[in-house]
Amino acid sequence: MLSKISTEQIARFSARRAWLVVAAWAVLAVAGAWFAQGIGDVVTTDASVNKDIEFQRADELIAERMPGTDRATEQVVVRSDSDELTAIEPRFQAYVERLVEHLERVESVDVVADPFAAANPGLISADGRTAVIPVILNGSVDDAEDLAEPVIDLVDEEDGSAGFEVLVAGDGSIDRAFTETAEKDAQKSEILGLPVALIVLVIVFGAAVAAGVPIALALLAIVVAIGTAALIGRSFEFSMFIVNMIIMIGLAVGIDYSLFIVERYREERRRGRDKDEAIAVAGATASKAVLFSGMTVIVAVLGLMIVPQSIYRSLAAGAALVAAFAVLGALTLLPAVLSILGDKVNALRLPWRTQKQEDAEGGFWGAVATAVMRHPVMSVVASVTVLLAAAVPYTTMELGSAGVSTLPNNIETFRAFRILDEEFSISTLAPAEIVVDAQDVNRPRVQAAIESLRVRLAADDAFGTPEIRTNEAGDLAVISTRISGDPQGNAAHEAVHRLRDQHIPASFGGVDAEVLVTGPTAETVDMNGLISDYTPIVFSFVLGLSFILLLVVFRSIVVPVKAIIMNLLSVGAAYGLIVTVFQHGIGNELFGFAQVDRIEAWLPLFLFAVLFGLSMDYHVFLLSRIRERFDQTGDNTAAVAFGVRSTASIITGAALIMVAVFGAFAMGDLVSFQQMGFGLAVAVIIDATIVRSVLVPASMMLLGKWNWYMPQWLAWLPEVRIEGRVEPAYAIAGDVAYGGCD
Repeated sequence: MLSKISTEQIARFSARRAWLVVAAWAVLAVAGAWFAQGIGDVVTTDASVNKDIEFQRADELIAERMPGTDRATEQVVVRSDSDELTAIEPRFQAYVERLVEHLERVESVDVVADPFAAANPGLISADGRTAVIPVILNGSVDDAEDLAEPVIDLVDEEDGSAGFEVLVAGDGSIDRAFTETAEKDAQKSEILGLPVALIVLVIVFGAAVAAGVPIALALLAIVVAIGTAALIGRSFEFSMFIVNMIIMIGLAVGIDYSLFIVERYREERRRGRDKDEAIAVAGATASKAVLFSGMTVIVAVLGLMIVPQSIYRSLAAGAALVAAFAVLGALTLLPAVLSILGDKVNALRLPWRTQKQEDAEGGFWGAVATAVMRHPVMSVVASVTVLLAAAVPYTTMELGSAGVSTLPNNIETFRAFRILDEEFSISTLAPAEIVVDAQDVNRPRVQAAIESLRVRLAADDAFGTPEIRTNEAGDLAVISTRISGDPQGNAAHEAVHRLRDQHIPASFGGVDAEVLVTGPTAETVDMNGLISDYTPIVFSFVLGLSFILLLVVFRSIVVPVKAIIMNLLSVGAAYGLIVTVFQHGIGNELFGFAQVDRIEAWLPLFLFAVLFGLSMDYHVFLLSRIRERFDQTGDNTAAVAFGVRSTASIITGAALIMVAVFGAFAMGDLVSFQQMGFGLAVAVIIDATIVRSVLVPASMMLLGKWNWYMPQWLAWLPEVRIEGRVEPAYAIAGDVAYGGCD
């Protein structure tokens, strides 16, 4: 039984009061744009965890008992352009001393170390061409990006002057490099993704006006979603990545939802229905499929809310907001726009596209479906084998986080890091801090344990010389030691594991003290563990709710089981291809991607939630047409062939649009965006080809009427159909169109 207010009724209401609906959305758009201007004031680059976790406990102890010691640092690198100009030359020393004086006058700087002072050994490279000036800022790491800005500006002014290359790397400069690169990547995705999406839409619809409508509605949903996020962000902390998420998901689903509805409207007009009735039928069918698809996307991404980490929750909030507004726009504003435009939606046609061609679209995919259904067993076995083979490399996935070494080579911060890593035995970035919490850290047993740990660290090549400091109360000691190489590289991760699993237990066994490890590398290691703990919970939540939604909507226990299996196969294949390209470096140069030691730790869970939601677009749209035809004819084979054939051009177009949007993100400079965009794009390609054209028709052919099996003991479930009205078979006999809408 349909709900009291159906999508058909909403479509009819919007069409009858078209200008009122458009005016309401115009007001909403203006308000959204107004609030969206303040999004920068409510987002942050920091990531917080709402759970007791080791690195966070250590940070809290330092902040509580050693206030003011968690200060941000920068390393200014001075490198001579000439082999002859080395640190022993007076001109080199004079330049460095002048730079030290300038740095000391910067308001946000607290301490500057002179590399030529006897108290600061090891700050001149072996060849004498490079000096490092350590800078301690007068604020915490949380404020590092703002504090480092004047230092970065000074370094930019000095770089290239007097025969010296001057660079900087540290807490704030690295954060700034990632932030600016992320912003550029997001802009690039919009610049590249939108034109490609428009071209695809023009080809699919064969008319420029029809192509422009979905893009306009997607952009509107994005603006309103960002404005809403800015408003909510005044009470809740959001990560800066919420904007990237809104843009990416907004372009993907916003265009797709409108695409489905506009094409169904045009199809009904070609069948001879008048404008209002065509809008109503589209509202009863495509709009209902869009509503359910949007619900599935929201359910899937809200699964990320379970993870007690601010970035995941920000990504989930951004995706849910824009999906909700995209659905709302498709159900209300789109019928109003179609009512106003009428057949003008087909204006500015492509000259080579004819009505006959549009009516005959889907011939290729129809032929594929027919061939597949002739050999269903072989088709299922072959497609599943391909997907499983693609997923195999997933078993070798190593998780981590993008470090400074993954920044583009032309970024000054990357060049500074490379010099620090190559010219100096120990990187001056990202120390590990070992916090010793005891009633009295000066007791002989505690001091002996600290000394034992110091000796063990000195013998481990991964660590630098430990520095030990104790608070005034004598109940907390902090041992700081540098970790060589990229703080997010394999070697650094292994060093932290070795520190926690071997060095600390061996030194503090039997000592009454709690010993915790923090620092950027330890934070990543802990976050990896947190994600691993919550992954099965998120999977269970998303799969469970999706199963229930599909069960209720399609009145079949087989459909949701198959949908979940197929989506898991698509996601697994995407995981495997990401590992193959990025971690194993097979084909990465072909795409212009970097090879890295580790896949972003947040990516698998994120991809699962997003892909599971997005893939339902195609699945629901295809199955709704199949079920609609099956209810009309009772012929499962013919219904499957019709469903594949009738949705072919739309699903192909929708997939190409998503690939364009996600591919644009993959063309960014940040490895994390490359992995995300590539993973989303290949999963969509797999889902729209292998799954849609092979697995779905072959499996439905094998199961026949069992596809729609519903156990009697589940008959009590509410009936919420998305196939719309069931018409007599003669009304659609032969798929012959009645009249036209030109």
